[in-house]
Amino acid sequence: MGQAATVEPKLDLSVAEGSEILKTRNLTIDDIGRLRSLESATRGIMQKYHAAMRQMEVRFEILDQDLNAKQNRNPIHHIESRLKKPASIFEKLQRYGKQTTIEDMESYIMDIAGIRVICSYISDVYNLLDLVKRQDDLTVLTVKDYIAEPKPNGYRSLHIIVQVPVYFLDKKEIVPVEVQFRTIAMDFWASLEHDLKYKAVRTIEGIDSYDELKDCSRIIEDVEARMQILAKALETEEKANAELA
Repeated sequence: MGQAATVEPKLDLSVAEGSEILKTRNLTIDDIGRLRSLESATRGIMQKYHAAMRQMEVRFEILDQDLNAKQNRNPIHHIESRLKKPASIFEKLQRYGKQTTIEDMESYIMDIAGIRVICSYISDVYNLLDLVKRQDDLTVLTVKDYIAEPKPNGYRSLHIIVQVPVYFLDKKEIVPVEVQFRTIAMDFWASLEHDLKYKAVRTIEGIDSYDELKDCSRIIEDVEARMQILAKALETEEKANAELA
């Protein structure tokens, strides 16, 4: 825990520079010192983001359990988490035209820690978003609703950046975490799209993969809406039967 409070604020070693050091010559004592310094700084900072990520995971687990107790169903199918690797973070800073420093890392990269909350229905997505907004120690910085307005390729999801308080031995820090809300169907589509987009060929045997993916997204959206109607009807019938019993 104590390491998270000790961060070198102005360390500046680009990914390309570090790679060049390793490829072109034997490491000197100075080189090893710089690499150790980078490792030490990133270990401390990544521990902080990992703690924030775990806090959000636990919050959603508690919400899911509470909703199950009150509504007799779990709106969350499962939760995934990921922490960006330092090399990926510094490469992103370079793409943004920022300095590859810890200071710029904390200022400009908001998705170092991320979790994905996979829900059964679209209504669950928006209900969970509302519950997050109502937690008074969290601050939702941004909301990108790709469910209401899908991306051109058909991608659908709800992304938020939320600030989470993380308590250490000697201080509290506010750490951003990206949360992606998806339904099971959206996650299925996104997983296949992620795999297919790395295939170099756009048109295979007369099929335009880009248009096909968009069509699949629209079909999935229609199926989701129909399943939501069915679930709502069953829920209404269960309530009516319970009142008559």
